[in-house]
Amino acid sequence: FMKGDKNVKLPILTSCCPGWVNFFETNYPDMLDVPSTAKSPQQMFGAVAKNYLANKLGIKREDMVVVSIMPCVAKKFESQREEFKENGNPDVDYSLTTRELAELIRQFNIDFKTLPVEDFDNPLGESTGAAVIFGATGGVIEAATRTAYELFTGKKLEKVDFTELRGLEGVREATVDFNGTPIKIGIAHGLSNARQLLDEVKKGNSGFHAIEVMACPGGCIGGAGQPFHHGNFDIIRKRQEAIYREDEGKPIRKSHENPYIQALYKEWLGAPCGEISHHLLHTHYFDKSKHIEIEG
Repeated sequence: FMKGDKNVKLPILTSCCPGWVNFFETNYPDMLDVPSTAKSPQQMFGAVAKNYLANKLGIKREDMVVVSIMPCVAKKFESQREEFKENGNPDVDYSLTTRELAELIRQFNIDFKTLPVEDFDNPLGESTGAAVIFGATGGVIEAATRTAYELFTGKKLEKVDFTELRGLEGVREATVDFNGTPIKIGIAHGLSNARQLLDEVKKGNSGFHAIEVMACPGGCIGGAGQPFHHGNFDIIRKRQEAIYREDEGKPIRKSHENPYIQALYKEWLGAPCGEISHHLLHTHYFDKSKHIEIEG
């Protein structure tokens, strides 16, 4: 579609939420060709770390331990999926929740006020505003839209805030103007809301170009590994507002403008969707409908 092929199958569905991935593998096995094949950020990071970074450091991937800190309990299961292992060695060895990290910090009496200020290690330490907003419902598709607009139109995107994609309604839709081409986008958080959109897609009635789905209320900021919000959406809203403020303060707000990502593609990955990048950054899905327990 980005290259002008009007016959490409649409809509494309996001695939970064493991709870959502498990849901469609279990409940919609006849639609496994609809979601994006892109791995989640956790699994992309693990694959790059254990291949590119391990090689750069001159160590075996088996001797590298990758630990991710996530707002999500489902990330634990995701990290142990067989397709994310190489000869039995997982790309991500351990996935801890933010609550578990907080508990470790308390146990070891780490006082952050006394720690020196340091940057994250590169080449995998630089992030953009687009990475930050991933945590809120609508943020993944907004991050993608910032890049897709420039790839599709060939023009520089001056206004990077797509406020029409933001909000906390369980199901919402918006149309974004790509220099005269209307792009219809659907967004859902919560799996019952996702089912509404998927049923419309299955019937062929949606008309969407892309759909973002997050399993948790509010997106990752409301994840099961986060500090408990007890269903209080004022807490979710404040987390969402904080994320957008963080995005606004970032010097780089588009994923494709991250200089370290650009260098990574130039030095090692090659072209996007090329042989190496497709092997390491993309995945496939499985029919898990037989796992549904049938009562009666």
